[in-house]
Amino acid sequence: MSRVGLAVIGVVASALLGGAVPASAHFQMLYPGESARMRGGALDLLMVFTHPFNGGPTMKMEKPNALYVITQRGSDGEKEKIDLLSLAEPFEFVGGEKDTGTAYRAAVPATRVRSLGDYVFVLEPAPYLEESEDKYIQQFTKTIVNVGGVPGNWDQTFDLPTEIRPLNKPYANWTGGVFRGVVLSAGKPVPFAEIEVEFVNRTPGKQGWTGKPQVKAPHPSLGGQSIRADANGGFAVGLPRAGWWGIGALNVGPVKEHKGKKLSQDAVIWVQVTTVK
Repeated sequence: MSRVGLAVIGVVASALLGGAVPASAHFQMLYPGESARMRGGALDLLMVFTHPFNGGPTMKMEKPNALYVITQRGSDGEKEKIDLLSLAEPFEFVGGEKDTGTAYRAAVPATRVRSLGDYVFVLEPAPYLEESEDKYIQQFTKTIVNVGGVPGNWDQTFDLPTEIRPLNKPYANWTGGVFRGVVLSAGKPVPFAEIEVEFVNRTPGKQGWTGKPQVKAPHPSLGGQSIRADANGGFAVGLPRAGWWGIGALNVGPVKEHKGKKLSQDAVIWVQVTTVK
């Protein structure tokens, strides 16, 4: 793919037709159910390392290194970071082909999501050994939940080793819109970063995927799609269908080795799209 000034991807209508088995990529999911909520209240976070377009295979997660939420404002008017790791409980997640893998869930109480504004949930998983590639993968993952439509810290950065800084609200996207972001490593833009984009093709349930795939890709390249950031780390992604989309920048983190093997530190952000009615 040529390195253009701004990388823009759109999924064509033919992706809704039947066809070949698509390729898909590793994605660390951090799924809250709904990202745009009218009222605060308890929510369940699902953490599963999988290929969301295909529905599997499901990779075994170790206990996360960190799980927390950053609220719009603390009691002093500044950001407040709340540790949620003690809430994470392991279970066996059933994939689309009835494969299973250890995933985690966290029941976040209403006391943690009760005010208006943005809640930035952050997951730092333990590095995962991908034996077929003889390397480790670690995906620093963000999902932003909004309560009541009051904007907050959705566009800020949070000192992660690598992250995607959103330039659009990840929870406020119509079908046919565009999501923009900047890939950062140690706080600096990553020129021409490799980015993968994938649609969550089935509905996540409490124990595994529910229902059938929503779409079939007529060509493998439409399952897990690849784009490049521009020279300033910026990118844009077309959003043609309602639901959840994962956007991951690959091998952009500052640490490149773990336990004597290569380490790919990736930045992942989740975007929810709403149908125009």
